[in-house]
Amino acid sequence: MPQIRPWLAAFAKPGSHVPAAKSWMAAAAAMVALQLGGCSSLESFNPFGAEKYETKILPDVPADDIYNQGVARLAKRDHDGATKKFAELDKQYPFSDYGRKGLLMTTYSQYSSGAYDDAIASGNRYYTSYPNSPDAPYALYLEAMSYYAQIPDISRDQNQSEKALDLFSQIVAKYPTSEYAGDAKFKIQVTRDQIAGKEMSVGRFYLQRHNYVASINRFRTVIGKYQTTRHTEEALARLTEAYMALGITNEAQTAAAVLGHNFPDSQWYKDSITLLQSGGLEPREDQGSIIYRTFHNLGLT
Repeated sequence: MPQIRPWLAAFAKPGSHVPAAKSWMAAAAAMVALQLGGCSSLESFNPFGAEKYETKILPDVPADDIYNQGVARLAKRDHDGATKKFAELDKQYPFSDYGRKGLLMTTYSQYSSGAYDDAIASGNRYYTSYPNSPDAPYALYLEAMSYYAQIPDISRDQNQSEKALDLFSQIVAKYPTSEYAGDAKFKIQVTRDQIAGKEMSVGRFYLQRHNYVASINRFRTVIGKYQTTRHTEEALARLTEAYMALGITNEAQTAAAVLGHNFPDSQWYKDSITLLQSGGLEPREDQGSIIYRTFHNLGLT
């Protein structure tokens, strides 16, 4: 039942003391009489004619009914309609169990319909508002998947990949036994590979233009941060090429040696050996090299 507003409560209580009650009531009666007497004249100022408007109080819809309506719309693949229904729960029953469920299902509906930016915002709001909820890992997963769904090809900025990687990593770190941890681990590898691919693309660009220092920085990022991706072989071969072009032979030899240690049958390794031999050199590990230390710390040398 709607609550009585505080400023009306005094008139609703029997025996309550109201200052100057008689004068107030007399003034109220006079006002009512004035309104009734001037009704026809006031209607002349109504730009919409003499149509009467009636205030209606719509009955509250039970939370479970709204929730079930949303689920029914989801079953019909009416994601927009489902989103609206679940959003009603969040608005009409905030911070209740149904309000919490409504926000989570809003996130799911938005993700399912491809409204990824909306799903990211809703998922983030759920996780921020209910970090200890049993469904918190799922909200985080939906947010991560919304970024993942927007990952572009490696020729474009990989901001979405980096955000997806961060969220998937949080799932694995915070909820290692959740049902989403396994898929998160797989997608971590995919996103890391995508980011490494972008670094390789930029590195090749610089290498082709003989900007060897810039290209080395990109290739070293790959072997330093993304050494478990499929781009490691080429990154080591490109480092051999770039260092040879600069005359830094110990790093070139180390890059080739590490490449041969980890990928002995690789065509990239064979090409690196040929390049070194053209300068009278052979693969050789320099333990003072950054490349050597990077892989040695990982047990890969």
